Amino acid sequence: MWRRLASMVKKEFRQLLRDWPILFILVWAFSGAIYVAGHAARVEVSDYPVAVYDLSRSAASRDLVSRIRAPHFKFVGLVDSDRSLVRALDAGEASLVVVIPPDFERLVAEGAGRFQLIADGTITQSSILATSYVAQIAARMNLELFQARLDLSAGALERLPQIDVRQRVAFNPNVENAWFTSLLEMLNMATMVSTLLTAAAMVREKVYGTLEQLLVSPLRPMELFVAKILPTVAIVVVLSFISLFGVVHGVFHTPIRGNLLLFYGVMAVYVFSVSSLGLLVAVFASNLAQAMMMLFLILMPMMFLSGAFTPPESMSPWMSYASLISPMRYFMDFGYQVLFKGNGFAYVWHDILGIVALGSAMFGLSMWGFRRLYS
Repeated sequence: MWRRLASMVKKEFRQLLRDWPILFILVWAFSGAIYVAGHAARVEVSDYPVAVYDLSRSAASRDLVSRIRAPHFKFVGLVDSDRSLVRALDAGEASLVVVIPPDFERLVAEGAGRFQLIADGTITQSSILATSYVAQIAARMNLELFQARLDLSAGALERLPQIDVRQRVAFNPNVENAWFTSLLEMLNMATMVSTLLTAAAMVREKVYGTLEQLLVSPLRPMELFVAKILPTVAIVVVLSFISLFGVVHGVFHTPIRGNLLLFYGVMAVYVFSVSSLGLLVAVFASNLAQAMMMLFLILMPMMFLSGAFTPPESMSPWMSYASLISPMRYFMDFGYQVLFKGNGFAYVWHDILGIVALGSAMFGLSMWGFRRLYS
């Protein structure tokens, strides 16, 4: 058995190393894709284009506009009518328009000043953040006006009753978004590459007509499947290790706090699990294009149900239950707990159990489907 398995694994490695397009995809997936994700996928608002429709043209309105500045905002110009306001939003020249009414200065003097924000809501998260930043600017302006109206010194203002909110962000105190996005992309690439490599390796046997030769050889179906998976496990684990220290930690300085032996040991089990999913798809696919389309339909829901973008607790109940059959949910939680938080086995054993259970089920299903079609 071991001799047959070793020969088959050796053959898979040779075939993979001769496939230059696949090698290029592997190198890009664990280097360039992670680098681009860390730099491009930003949650913070920066240089947000803002236009101003100032009907007041007073000292108070100029004071307000002067506060809406870089680095969060980029002033793109004034608009002089409702039509030009709509045109600026429709053309994408401005994503936020500040509308200041004609009587703004009088209302501010009376203690009832107000202005309007019109935001382009097509990118919801950015528009919410931008409007919240302007609300904070207005709150600070209110405090200064209150202090000036009552002629209070800074010390007297501090003695007034107030609530002091002090935020402490654990594990990422500077809220570096690149720490999250680069690690997320590495975990996503490990999932996608694992499924695609094994699916392509199995479908290739069908396309080239060599699957029938393997079926009449002494090689057993389980040995064939394990031989298809083991090279993927070795390659993905090695490339993930290089990517973690070369890009995630090396470029973005993401701290690595956990036990690497635990992380990569479980990662090997996870790659085996999702590779079994790739084999399950390849069993029923007739060609590579069909396998890729089937995997696309599976991987996208898995990614959105993983909890990386929306916590399962915030999903609708049936979606939250559906995420329990996504191995990515357990792997994402495991990865962030171990690498970011430095948690040990006592905190992640349930994630490991979920990965093992789903991996065993997918491997068993792929074996059942293969025997049913080819026995």
